[in-house]
Amino acid sequence: MNESWDHTFDVVVAGTGVAALSAAVTAADAGLKVLMLESTDRWGGSSAMSGGGLWLPNNPLMRRAGAGDSREEALAYLEATVGDAGPATSLTRKEAFVDGVDGFMSLAERLGVRFARAADYPDYYPERPGGKIGRAVEVEPFDVKRIGTWWDTSRGQDGVPAPVKTDDFWLLSRAWSTPAGFTRGARVVFRVLGSLARGRNAVGMGAAVTASLLEVALRLGVTVWLSSPVTEILFEGGRVAGVRTTRGDESLTVKADRGVVLGGGGFDHNTEWREKYQGVDGAASSGSRGNVGSAIDVGQRAGGALDLMEDAWWGGSVPGVTKDAAAMFLVSERSMPHSMIVDAAGDRFANESESYVDLGHHMLEHFESAPGTCWMITDVRHARRYLRSYALDPKANKAMREAGIMVSAPTIADLAVRLGIDAARLSATVERFNGFARSGVDADFARGNSAYDRYYGDPGVRPNPNLGTLEKGPFTAVQVVLGDLGTKGGVLTDAAARVIRDDGTVIEGLYAAGNNSASVMGHTYPGPGSTLGPAAVFGYIAARHLAGKE
Repeated sequence: MNESWDHTFDVVVAGTGVAALSAAVTAADAGLKVLMLESTDRWGGSSAMSGGGLWLPNNPLMRRAGAGDSREEALAYLEATVGDAGPATSLTRKEAFVDGVDGFMSLAERLGVRFARAADYPDYYPERPGGKIGRAVEVEPFDVKRIGTWWDTSRGQDGVPAPVKTDDFWLLSRAWSTPAGFTRGARVVFRVLGSLARGRNAVGMGAAVTASLLEVALRLGVTVWLSSPVTEILFEGGRVAGVRTTRGDESLTVKADRGVVLGGGGFDHNTEWREKYQGVDGAASSGSRGNVGSAIDVGQRAGGALDLMEDAWWGGSVPGVTKDAAAMFLVSERSMPHSMIVDAAGDRFANESESYVDLGHHMLEHFESAPGTCWMITDVRHARRYLRSYALDPKANKAMREAGIMVSAPTIADLAVRLGIDAARLSATVERFNGFARSGVDADFARGNSAYDRYYGDPGVRPNPNLGTLEKGPFTAVQVVLGDLGTKGGVLTDAAARVIRDDGTVIEGLYAAGNNSASVMGHTYPGPGSTLGPAAVFGYIAARHLAGKE
């Protein structure tokens, strides 16, 4: 490139989610001048809207608490769950992730980020070799007044703008049915009131993670431009030298003396790519609307190989009432007793309490042979006893009923008629399910066998906390569609987070982390925060490498 540069930095980071913020903070702490380029007018991406958990095995908080874990157990667990799903899941990348946990957390803590353990949250397959309970961490509720007007443009406002923690939700979901749930609910109320009494505007979950990291980034002198997408990677002498971006109506070139880090999110809302690679339109994705694959596109045009483009962080979701309305991702609701999920014929097809990615994959597989609408059917106790995120707003409930997304009836037979399902077949499914609930053993799909299933169950329901009969009307069905938390395919990177070509050679000066890179987790989801955990760690690894620290 022979033209002069409009701006010069040491490092340019595309994106403002956890991967991008981790890279920016790490590079700035190493004394480098950093520019973050956000393609939309709001920062934080899907990270800011998320539950905020980071799956970080063998982390410092576990050691301080005396919770047993080790590098060997973490790697054994990754091999038992992720296995070999191609180059993105190589042993060297798994090792890099596990070995980078300490470095990322130690740096973040030294710079003022306050972490907390979700000590009761299991891995998603805790019974497999190396499986544990309590590997997830999150950031303590954060006062967004500390970042001033930056909060006004945070995507965290689309999440839960209150000091609620990921670790609260497993108990909050049963706040009306168990003493522990009621106690946790009261604690959250007092936390909210205490924050207000002290004049704070505290937020938790993904908003807390991103706001906390942004505060550090700003303090370290990182520059952030909104509405400035990276449109091209620029080279000099065969090495990445900078980027082209647009700011307003102006096209600018920005030199990056040390390197460029892609942390711009997946292609959640790129309908063309979703249909091309995955056969879905992505309408029910819970990912940021700004995630259209732009960072993946520039990485590919720069020569980067792509991997895992066919996969996503799947899960069952309740569709939005309108085309533009956000879908509601289901987690605890489908795991609570007195509920089950059936297909268009009225048959169960999966363990409703399994991890959301597994349920999503089972929906994809099932749709191949049995296409049609899925429904989560509940009896009145589910509505009375448990917090249901999709049914908190009476106006939204009315709209869902009018749209046919939520349907109620006094009997299962009547409900079947209203859903267009054969009444005898649905009644037989319910009768068989009720038998499992009474015995405590799901002979079809083993619901409730895993500690992960039981985490979101109701311990007051016996003999199985995930199984409750469906026999008290009125009965309600809510439509369940294939949704996701974002896509997990993108440019392929090595153990140092460097983007590599199809032939395995490295594109010097180009790095990637987060959902615009092919996930080290392959086709599965080992534990809570398996998106943000590797995003943070590989963002850290990328910045350390380009800074010459590794």
